[in-house]
Amino acid sequence: MIVKQIWTANAYRNFNYLVACRETGEALAIDPLDHEKCLAAAKAEGWTITQILNTHEHRDHTGGNEAMVKATGAKILAHRNARDKIGGIARGLGAGDVVRVGKTVELEALDTPGHTMSHVCLLSHTEQPALFCGDTLFNAGAGNCHNGGHPDELYKTFSGQLAKLPDDTKIYPGHDYIENNLRFTLDREPDNAEARAMLTRLGGQDSAKAFVTTLDVERRINTFFRLTSPTVIARLREAFPGLPDAPDERTVFLKLREIRNSW
Repeated sequence: MIVKQIWTANAYRNFNYLVACRETGEALAIDPLDHEKCLAAAKAEGWTITQILNTHEHRDHTGGNEAMVKATGAKILAHRNARDKIGGIARGLGAGDVVRVGKTVELEALDTPGHTMSHVCLLSHTEQPALFCGDTLFNAGAGNCHNGGHPDELYKTFSGQLAKLPDDTKIYPGHDYIENNLRFTLDREPDNAEARAMLTRLGGQDSAKAFVTTLDVERRINTFFRLTSPTVIARLREAFPGLPDAPDERTVFLKLREIRNSW
């Protein structure tokens, strides 16, 4: 499996992706908002885009569909419950469905509600897994729930699915928010030395050559995986004095999401 991360350099800081089969040159375009950059990248590699995968229905992820289909004839794949939100879906996906690209690439669909209620992530069936996570999981952060989502469902996705993936899983999010998210981590956990060192190293990074984290790294620098940290809980109690002495992880997650919304 070949992964090409495409930096759009737009105001929303989107990443688009091409996932290609080494043997056939067939490629899947994930959230190809900048269809021109995706098409140019595929042409440069000699790949043929045959499928489009939308992680969810927001226009900054689906806005390139029409032009991409016109240029390639590619079939659109998305969550099976997004048919009334995304035009022209050829295949609706549910949890456990497999997306095949060429002869060698298999990607498993994960049903990951929270940012929206019809969001899918793709997990590669490779020796080192890769997770294409749209707006569910960001580097050092988590998706918002403002436009059709629900924070409690996002917590369930994090705790019930993402937290159980292998430590070496590569993380490919839908946006480059790492610098701002690391600042939030340090606001919530000022003694997180690894997050501080990473911010120093990656502040102002060239997003066209973005650092790719793993789930192991995220567990150490992403506040939404650090729900039992004494510092995180103590800082939360400053904002929520009524927080129990030993709050459960769901409560910590939801309170963090609440603070992040206004941060």
